[in-house]
Amino acid sequence: MTKKLRKAVLPVAGLGTRFLPATKATAKEMLPVVDKPLIQYAIEEALAAGIDEFCMVTGRGKAALVEHFDIAYELEATLRERNKTEALDLLEGTRVEPGSILTVRQQVPHGLGHAIWCARAFIGDDPFAILLPDDLVLAETPCLAQLAEAYYETGGNIVAVTEVPREHTNRYGILKTGRDDGRLVEVKGLVEKPAPDKAPSNLSIIGRYILMPDVIKYLALMERGAGNEVQLTDGMARLIGEQPFHGLRYQGTRFDCGDKVGFLEAQIAFALKRPDMAQAVHAFLKKYV
Repeated sequence: MTKKLRKAVLPVAGLGTRFLPATKATAKEMLPVVDKPLIQYAIEEALAAGIDEFCMVTGRGKAALVEHFDIAYELEATLRERNKTEALDLLEGTRVEPGSILTVRQQVPHGLGHAIWCARAFIGDDPFAILLPDDLVLAETPCLAQLAEAYYETGGNIVAVTEVPREHTNRYGILKTGRDDGRLVEVKGLVEKPAPDKAPSNLSIIGRYILMPDVIKYLALMERGAGNEVQLTDGMARLIGEQPFHGLRYQGTRFDCGDKVGFLEAQIAFALKRPDMAQAVHAFLKKYV
């Protein structure tokens, strides 16, 4: 039987150097898109996929990520005294079950694969999701919920994939593909950041994964790959042939919020989906286009 998916790992130890000076004293995952920080979008997406246990792989200066999901007694009391019911309602999305969020430290920046290995005790023998908060997906059905549905269909490893320009393959993990029905594609191989002329396809992995715990034994070897880092892609590649492995062409639009232009685009796209803001945003955009 396919084991129920209940756990998610969120690697959030990065320094956010591309957003300095804003991230000098603030975790990049706390940067807001409209009025919610990136980390809240990630947690809400995981909750929508039926996940109720979370592990944040953090670094120094990241305490605010956990505090965001704590109860702010003084703030809530003040809002009640002032009858700010709408503001209180906005805090509902920051509440999770007590004890559902754990943290582990990635003390040295040895890559994404190393970050996932740091969560090995939390993962145990269970399947688990990985969400990279920098990748924000605007979709009718949350991206991870789509991935979870495909996981229960296939009973194995599955990653969210999208087509990228051939000249950009050296920025991503790229699939070598097998059977392809237009939605699910069999993964025959994985290559981290291949040169365009050596890329086996232009299907790229984005920051959403559901993996079997067996990947940990390969990450534990601490083999260095691209960038002299422990690459998650290399660990996943070792699972191919041992277990089912598929890519899912998810429905939605992905924004790279680790990039300034992508982050700005996400602000506009998410604001335009808000009934309380869309008209005003449309109006001011005309002044700049």
